[in-house]
Amino acid sequence: MNRVLLLGAGGFLGRHVRALLAAHADVRAPDRMACDLVRIELPALIALLARERPDVVVSAAGRIVGSGYDFVRAHVLATAKLVEAMAEAVPAARLVRIGSAAEYGAVPYGLAVSEDHPCAPVSEYGLSHLTATRLAELAGAAGRVDTVVLRVFNPVGPGIPAGNVLGRVTGMIRSAHAAGDDGIALGLHDTYRDFVDVRDVASAVLAAARSAPTTDRVVNVGSGRAVAVRDVVRLLAEVAGFTGDIRDGGFAADAGRSATVPWMCADTTRAGRVLGWAPAYDLRESLTALWRTDGAAPPVRPLAQVETG
Repeated sequence: MNRVLLLGAGGFLGRHVRALLAAHADVRAPDRMACDLVRIELPALIALLARERPDVVVSAAGRIVGSGYDFVRAHVLATAKLVEAMAEAVPAARLVRIGSAAEYGAVPYGLAVSEDHPCAPVSEYGLSHLTATRLAELAGAAGRVDTVVLRVFNPVGPGIPAGNVLGRVTGMIRSAHAAGDDGIALGLHDTYRDFVDVRDVASAVLAAARSAPTTDRVVNVGSGRAVAVRDVVRLLAEVAGFTGDIRDGGFAADAGRSATVPWMCADTTRAGRVLGWAPAYDLRESLTALWRTDGAAPPVRPLAQVETG
């Protein structure tokens, strides 16, 4: 791996991926003005790839808020376009695509879900990611492009988007500190999620870029542990030194999917076997890094639309 073309370098995941990859390769990271995967025409993308001649292309671009139409354009159309362009310009390069645990949909309580588990997304977001994953799998199976999809669970760490539940809670605690409030109000569901440090996600991307060719084209990237969201919020408050009450009410975190996906946990066996990867950070370390970086920032109003890259 000598040269990497990273798309989506400005997003939450992309920034951390870029920082790590830059220590190991020549990283080219065009901004959206130079390469917006949704808007760029296929001939222009082919020309970009032919000019850069990357050994690896990492797609960390995507969208976390929007309509079904938005998600299809950001994930499905973008992936199809990227596969076509790579097959034309750099057929020997590897495509590493960042997918989502939302591709699984609802899974049985207590199950650490493996990559072979049937996928039944419950949201347009998850369906769009699953379709993009299948496009990448088909391209790999046909020998058009060497593909690996990293099915990322709930990433957490510095720079987390304000629209994410932990990003929202960070802002609420920061504001409560500043105002001297004695509590915050949250509408939390009884859900469990697998939180994985964003720096571990970056190390998984590096491992996928370096690994030997494999027919196992989808790999889970998670901590392998499900934690109650309520407990994560309390731990974040503890890390932040917030001693006020955390009351029921206020905004409903993850309301769109929580009721139908009460449990999510990754089986990371394949990641160890195929990539030689395992998570290195525990949840307290992740939340501490999040608070130290984002907790000191001035309060910000959550954006109506947040994109990952």
